[in-house]
Amino acid sequence: MKTQNHIPTSKVARASQFVKAGVKVGGNYLKHYGKKLLDPELTKEELHQDNATDIYKALSELKGSALKMAQMLSMDRSILPRAYIDQFAMSQYSAPPLSGPLVVKLFRTYFGKTPQQIYDQFDMNAVNAASIGQVHQAWKDGKKLAVKVQYPGVADSVSSDLRIAKPLAIRLLNLNEKDINRYMGEVESKLLEETDYELELTRSMYISEQCASIPNLVFPTYYPDLSSKRILTMDWLDGFHLKDFLKTNPSPEIRDRIGQALWDFYNYQIHDLRQVHADPHPGNFLMRPDGTLGVIDFGCVKVIPDFFYDNYFRLINFDTLDDDRATMEIFRNLEFIVPEDSPKEQAFFADLFKKMIVLLGKPFATQTFDFGDNTYFDTVYAFAEDLANVEELKNSKVARGSQHGLYINRTYFGLYSMLNELKAKVVTHKPDWLISRRLRLEMQNAG
Repeated sequence: MKTQNHIPTSKVARASQFVKAGVKVGGNYLKHYGKKLLDPELTKEELHQDNATDIYKALSELKGSALKMAQMLSMDRSILPRAYIDQFAMSQYSAPPLSGPLVVKLFRTYFGKTPQQIYDQFDMNAVNAASIGQVHQAWKDGKKLAVKVQYPGVADSVSSDLRIAKPLAIRLLNLNEKDINRYMGEVESKLLEETDYELELTRSMYISEQCASIPNLVFPTYYPDLSSKRILTMDWLDGFHLKDFLKTNPSPEIRDRIGQALWDFYNYQIHDLRQVHADPHPGNFLMRPDGTLGVIDFGCVKVIPDFFYDNYFRLINFDTLDDDRATMEIFRNLEFIVPEDSPKEQAFFADLFKKMIVLLGKPFATQTFDFGDNTYFDTVYAFAEDLANVEELKNSKVARGSQHGLYINRTYFGLYSMLNELKAKVVTHKPDWLISRRLRLEMQNAG
């Protein structure tokens, strides 16, 4: 893979890269409509492919929050055309890596030594390169290690990158500025946390220890003495990323075992720890033929405030939806309904969000759920497409939903997506208070 010898770090250089991407997108539109004059039946597939390629090339050279946005978007099949999904998915673990001299320079900056002076052996060729950093293999004291090295300038460019990228995001995603601004602070804070490897080290060790007893999960050991604010060292875990794992044609039993481990991992983090690995994309998991699951990269962790947790998850117990007064109170608490809404708007949005909760909360309403059911996911994606075209939402004076929901919703979307690709059937473990009366009765009758 071609390496990258330089990353633009100044605001001017990075802004220029965004501008170049925007110009190329504009040129692609002109080219598309010129061809369409000659061929009225021409679809937008070629346009999407050209745009996706040009935007990804620009973002992959910038690294950091710019590439992270592509990674986040690649998880959402309801927002972007397929060409973008396929191209942006590369940011999960196959972006262009840094060259050797840049890697050595980083080690000298943070340790005062070269990697060869720190480890018994260090492979200068990165095995994975993603949005915030890249991973190298190393060996020390007989142990095979994974060493995550952060790209230079990433931490310092988060805020300015998000401001520069906002117009491109508005144009690409067809969002309005108030929707973008609503959640910019939440995204910015999480991206800044992801660049702090000392914080990631602390969280990695804590969550790994707390979740160690969950069946079929495997966590690496972390090494504080070999880590710093921009370099993180841990045990090397063997395994396949999801796409490559599926090529091995695993049995349904193995798929279910891994799927169950994923569900139980997230169930425990959210409901017991109240903090969660909020970046559930395939690049952060290693799947094994024996049905065990390696979990890596705790850079993005969402700490769930009690007020948000209590309101958000009360809706997952569908008994709550039978109580209109309680439901409306929660909708106001979660900012689904806002003080400016007229009675007519309140009724409209309450009905809309009830439908959304029933659909997305369906796995919680049963003892087991077949995530291989594509009919369910087709319904979810169709609902998302319809939601994007709801005039009342488009014309609403405010963006709806607590900013805390941004990463929790993203977490469940990523979890559901991976379980769907695994075609896994899982027991949907949940806290006792989330079990509805109907489900409890079913469980009693079955027992």
